[in-house]
Amino acid sequence: MAIYRGSGGSGDATNDASISAVTALTVRAEDAADAAEGSATAAAGSANTASGYVATVAASATAAATSATDSANSATASASSASTASTQATNAATSASSAATSATDSANSATASANSATASASSATDAQTAQTAAETAETNAATSASNASTSASNAATSASTATTQATNASNSATAAATSATNAGTSETNAANSASAASTSATNAATSATDAAASATLAATYTPDQIGHSGEFLTTDGSVTSWAAVDALPSQTGNSGKYLTTDGTDASWAVVNVTPALDDLSDVTITTPSSGEGIVYNGSAWVNGTVGGNTTTSGLYEMANAITTDYTIGTGNNALSAGPISINSGVSVTIPSGSRWAIV
Repeated sequence: MAIYRGSGGSGDATNDASISAVTALTVRAEDAADAAEGSATAAAGSANTASGYVATVAASATAAATSATDSANSATASASSASTASTQATNAATSASSAATSATDSANSATASANSATASASSATDAQTAQTAAETAETNAATSASNASTSASNAATSASTATTQATNASNSATAAATSATNAGTSETNAANSASAASTSATNAATSATDAAASATLAATYTPDQIGHSGEFLTTDGSVTSWAAVDALPSQTGNSGKYLTTDGTDASWAVVNVTPALDDLSDVTITTPSSGEGIVYNGSAWVNGTVGGNTTTSGLYEMANAITTDYTIGTGNNALSAGPISINSGVSVTIPSGSRWAIV
């Protein structure tokens, strides 16, 4: 059924409605494409700005990504609308195809916007890398400045050391000059000492010659011999002289005697061929009695009672026969290890109060 549409005349309601819908969708697609193109342009501008300002680039990249997302959403909606329009407007294939083409262009624009956003993000990354490199360069510059300061300090120290060494060298030179002067003085003193030593050697040689002459004279000198008959020649180490010989005492009537002296005079003395025990200088015998022996009293050997026998061998040995008369000391006892025999004609006397035990 035709509908009156004013001065344009009548038309088909179904076809007119489809064309209107397609037209509206086409307009929306073109708007979306324009928006995508604007977003892409904004993204490109943001990318250019990012090379100088890192923070602005990052913000622009974020905005571009957001716009790209919105454009993609719009393109997706346009594609859906175009598909719906194509289904509804089978008869308006040409218009629908144009709308689909517009939608495709919009999608391409959205893709370009996304690529621009990606490029913006890369630019932001490059800017961040550049910033990091700048910071590293700044750190290196600070390190170099510190090293330069250290080198300057070391140079100052080296200069101070060089000054000290120069002072030491000057002192050494002064000391060397002083040593040279001292060496010259020592050389002069050495020459004087050598001259004095030569003079001393000459004097010593002269003295030795004089001493030799004196020795020769002394060796050949003999004192006057008149009035010194029977004397012998002697010397006290300096003077030679005659001295009387200390002659032996008269030997007449002194046969068998020996010559002795009291420290002043020489004399003859009788040789004791049968000395007694107490003739020894350290032995004194006073009224000896049977059974006594010689004991040491701390200063001399004297006669006295012999103390008990001792041994370190663990046993005593004795003869098993008595061959001579024996009298036990008064107040003493005797002990023998038997058997023991007494020879014929031999007796053993036991004093009163004493005992002889044979075990």
